[in-house]
Amino acid sequence: MKPGVQHALYSVLIGAIIFALSGCAPAVAPAPGAAAPEAAATEPAAEAAAEVPAGMEELVAAAQAEGELTTIALPRNWCNYGEALDAFSAKYGIKINELNPDAGSGDELEAIRANKDNKGPQAPDVIDVGFAFGPQAQAEGLLQPYKVSTWDTIPDEAKDPEGYWYGDYYGVMSFMVNKDVVPNTPQSWADLLKDEYSAQVALSGDPRTSNQAILSVQNASLAAGGTLEDPTKGLEFFAELNGKGNLVPVISNNALVARGETPIRITWDYLALGGADEMAGNPPIEVVIPSDGRLAGVYLQAISAYAPHPNAAKLWMEFLYSDEGQIIWMKGYCHPIREPDLRARNVVPQELLDKLPDVSGAVFPTNDQLVQGKEAIVANWDAVVGANVTDAQ
Repeated sequence: MKPGVQHALYSVLIGAIIFALSGCAPAVAPAPGAAAPEAAATEPAAEAAAEVPAGMEELVAAAQAEGELTTIALPRNWCNYGEALDAFSAKYGIKINELNPDAGSGDELEAIRANKDNKGPQAPDVIDVGFAFGPQAQAEGLLQPYKVSTWDTIPDEAKDPEGYWYGDYYGVMSFMVNKDVVPNTPQSWADLLKDEYSAQVALSGDPRTSNQAILSVQNASLAAGGTLEDPTKGLEFFAELNGKGNLVPVISNNALVARGETPIRITWDYLALGGADEMAGNPPIEVVIPSDGRLAGVYLQAISAYAPHPNAAKLWMEFLYSDEGQIIWMKGYCHPIREPDLRARNVVPQELLDKLPDVSGAVFPTNDQLVQGKEAIVANWDAVVGANVTDAQ
């Protein structure tokens, strides 16, 4: 299913990936910069994008002098972040303080707002958020600009030209299914409404704050013949799912899937595939890219304008956007933003290329669609769906 209007934001990025993948051709739409909301009174820590100091040695030394990096919302099984965090810490001898791994994108921005005057361990240095949250955070003065040394290999369509935020990876929404509990695997969004899936389907976040959950609702709208910017059909789908008793109102994770408490998890394909690897057949997991609506989601990296450890934050970005960091993401089934460049230079091991799923036909939302859809879902979830999605007790 394709969006009604296709623009140019993702055209270069996805065009290059299409060429590299030779046949995996997602239908695409761009994500132009969102209209800026009213800026906050406070100002970012930097007015212009800082450049990498002459020689990485200076940046490394400055980061090591700070000694710490505070991250937020980075589950270790998300995009292989566990390996990334450990590799960075071991390589540079920098302690990493991992805040609230299961936080949503909205929670990340709130953590910056709440800790503007706090240089302690509760203040995040860096964030990894859904696409719609980058321009919002920039407009609020929550970010500082920085351009990594591989900046030119990040497609222009996936980064702020001034360096306030930049795409890091993308995935496609999927169903992660525990086959011990669910003998007949759902193949489409419509299938989830069947009576046989009573009390089995769960989201991977709270749609009032979580980017992943918000995009799940937008994906359901797309599958039901609606649009991304007006997710009414998606909200109605989840209202019906909840009314039938098929929706489990808890935030699902791999452990809950494995225990059979949420045997059908709506989540990014890279999380589902990584989880299947971790479980190694106990229980058996099937991962399905639904047939009636495929939605891709790009996430962004950014540095807090109030980062207590700004040099460690910059070094973290250099690590993530190096070939090493990008391939670590790819090991976790994520499509890294520099994938076209990596493929063109033949630096990706073939076994990694072979593991990535076919995501042909995936729709890439524009930023306007993301922002409008997010606002509608956050405002109307309680009234339309009436499910209070919370952490499992």
